[in-house]
Amino acid sequence: MQKTISLKLLPSEAANDTTIKKYIAKAEAIKVPAISGFTILKQSIDARGRQPWINLSLKAYINEPFQQREMIALDFKDVKNAERTVIITGAGPAGLFAALQLIESGIKPILLERGKDVRARRRDLAILNKEGKVNPESNYCFGEGGAGTYSDGKLYTRSSKRGDINRILNLFVYFGAEENILYESHPHIGTNKLPHIITAMREKIVACGGDFLFEKKVADILINADKITGVKTSDGNVFEADAFILATGHSARDIFQLLNSKKLLIESKPFALGVRVEHPQALIDSAQYHCQVRGDFLPPASYSWVQQVDGKGVFSFCMCPGGIIAPAATSPGELVVNGWSPSKRNNPYANSGIVVTVEEKDIQVFKQHGPLAAMFFQQSVEQRAFEAGGGKFAAPAQRLVDFTENKLSSSLPGCSYLPGIRSSSLTDVLPPVIHKSLQQAFKDYGRKMRGYYTNEAVVVATESRTSSPVRIPRDAVTLQHPQLKNLYPCGEGAGYAGGIVSAAMDGEKVAKQIITILKAT
Repeated sequence: MQKTISLKLLPSEAANDTTIKKYIAKAEAIKVPAISGFTILKQSIDARGRQPWINLSLKAYINEPFQQREMIALDFKDVKNAERTVIITGAGPAGLFAALQLIESGIKPILLERGKDVRARRRDLAILNKEGKVNPESNYCFGEGGAGTYSDGKLYTRSSKRGDINRILNLFVYFGAEENILYESHPHIGTNKLPHIITAMREKIVACGGDFLFEKKVADILINADKITGVKTSDGNVFEADAFILATGHSARDIFQLLNSKKLLIESKPFALGVRVEHPQALIDSAQYHCQVRGDFLPPASYSWVQQVDGKGVFSFCMCPGGIIAPAATSPGELVVNGWSPSKRNNPYANSGIVVTVEEKDIQVFKQHGPLAAMFFQQSVEQRAFEAGGGKFAAPAQRLVDFTENKLSSSLPGCSYLPGIRSSSLTDVLPPVIHKSLQQAFKDYGRKMRGYYTNEAVVVATESRTSSPVRIPRDAVTLQHPQLKNLYPCGEGAGYAGGIVSAAMDGEKVAKQIITILKAT
């Protein structure tokens, strides 16, 4: 007999399988030996009261053999000599999952990635952190796996209507992620583990006969009437295919400019911009778990908040418990910060983006740039941040209370940002509509979360790559660009996703549509 059982346990109890079986037996009024095993279906933390609890939903096997968790069936085909081919520009989550979906239908994907593989990419990141030199083609945004590879690996999404979340998570497990991502309420892989998983995905694509080409930056799109005939890379090679997926990520400004120069429809879209704030992790633990010291059986605490300040949305973004602030710029002379955490989340700091929505009315000074107005607004703030940091990617920073009171910090606390931070007035970096909204939001949230509003925290500028400032339009049904029948804008860079899972789902969605169209012709 299989029974679904809900339990509310202390963290120490939830970490012990023997104890969990005792609670199952008590709930079902049976003996413990009758329980052959159990599978966790859902797991979450309830920290609203003085005592944190772990909520578990379990499938228990009673008086019958235990069965391992059933995984999804996968059918990767040999596509080396497939008649149909699809070029995918960009090997981030959208591109990778689109490629895997195509292979399951017998269509050959050709991935063109402007950056390097994860191993070579890691060396470029080390140079950026230690020497303050950015490689425009190989950095925290560009390279195998896209921005997600070195951006924490959080797999939580609210975009359940966009696709099959369970399939995406199961694919991650198939390629090496731990099974806990299948049941935790906020699944997370960790930046230290993601590169191995991304490499396994690439190896599968190549083993099945797909092409995976690095340092192939798309420089031109070749068009005949209402179709693309090929793409030309910066090394002069031309690649042809039946269909073309554009999955270049939120930072591919050259692609946005290329489309605009060819008078192909693109649109300016709202995005968000602000700062990354870092606290001692122990402070966040104390506030969220209502304790002096976090227990051994609780993970480092996180937080999330959304509020309105004079009609502007202010919200936390990509919160990283036990994390590190990283330099995420893609060009010299621009400063961008992001955050990530290793799988154990065992660093001494907690950081989060705190950002403000940027709307059309906020970027009127750049309206001469048409659909690229938001992009140029974003770039201008990043350039001011670089100048305020003094070069080599040192980041301008203020203590949190000093920031809200417009005081230049006489000293700065310890910070995880490896290129270093420099005391600066962030009101000189951020547009007034941004810094004023942030100042009020920090004060308001400080009244809600004990200890949050403190000069032990440091505010670092600038968090500006929350999403693409450009949308590449596509038909709601065919998913094709309005002017080009075989171009499929996809993922975060095209404006249709906002994280690893939603981008992966969009990649699969686009691939399925291409499969349907190609099989019909």
